[in-house]
Amino acid sequence: MTNVLYIGNHLKTQQTNISAISVLGPLLETAGYTVFYASSKPNKLLRMWAMLYSVCRYAKGVDVVLIDTYSTTNFYYALLVSQLCRLLRLPYIPILHGGELPKRLERSPLRSRLIFKHAQRLVSPSKYLEEAFDKPGYAPVVFIPNSLSIDQYRYERKTYRSIRLLWVRSFSNIYNPSLAVRVLKRLQDAGYACELCMVGPDTGDGSLQAAQQLAADLAVSVRFTGKLPKADWLALAHDYNVFINTTHFDNMPVSVIEAMALGLPVVSTDVGGLPYLITHEETGLLVGPDDADAFETAIVQLVSDTNATGAMTERARAMVEGFDWEVVKEKWFAILR
Repeated sequence: MTNVLYIGNHLKTQQTNISAISVLGPLLETAGYTVFYASSKPNKLLRMWAMLYSVCRYAKGVDVVLIDTYSTTNFYYALLVSQLCRLLRLPYIPILHGGELPKRLERSPLRSRLIFKHAQRLVSPSKYLEEAFDKPGYAPVVFIPNSLSIDQYRYERKTYRSIRLLWVRSFSNIYNPSLAVRVLKRLQDAGYACELCMVGPDTGDGSLQAAQQLAADLAVSVRFTGKLPKADWLALAHDYNVFINTTHFDNMPVSVIEAMALGLPVVSTDVGGLPYLITHEETGLLVGPDDADAFETAIVQLVSDTNATGAMTERARAMVEGFDWEVVKEKWFAILR
């Protein structure tokens, strides 16, 4: 069985949600792989050195290196780790994350080629990034969606005597949490009985405080839970009936996939990888970015035609059943052989 070194942000803090490395790594271990991890260091410089040290330490004991690759600071982690792997003749596979990665290809073409040309494969969790990285001179791209264990998600068809909005994400400006508060205000002003719950950690960029201040200024009551363990937010989802995703940029957010698995109808901004995940009016509703009016219209559509909404959530559930680990794992086994 293959030995794997997994490079990524293996952080476990109150400021971060569960990362890809914390999900995929243990799943590979349950399938019999030996997985080593780097790094859990909170300090970025120490994290980088721990990643590079781990490559040297495990070079003779692992068969492949998986590298979570994003568009910002993590891009440079991937660059340095990949070049060290090349020097040590270690096969490596970047796993592509983040809706801004295509822009990184445009801004840093030389650095991008250094990472992506010499990889054994590229793994994309979305058709959006698969398309963006299907370029001459890059390693072949394999689409492997973010996985979940579908039996953990109990589908239920929602009722709509009132509108109960759920938002689940890190509080960060790129996810535009204040838009959710503005949507709540519009719905209440239009006469709808409506409430909003926002779940997620504070990243420290001021967006949580801005959302809380906006709620106070608009005189609307919002439930802010902070970061919750997955089991807790899945239980909480039972009490809500519309999931909203307000992001400016995105790839293939796991929280949206989970909402679809639970039977929550999804209204999301039409950005990045979201239109590759959600088919408008088939498996969810897509609206323009930062458009509170469009969100209001879409939510009213959901609660006004509950038969169509129920059929939509059933199609969404059927689609994400294809992301179950029991289905997805065969794709991982194929590239790790």
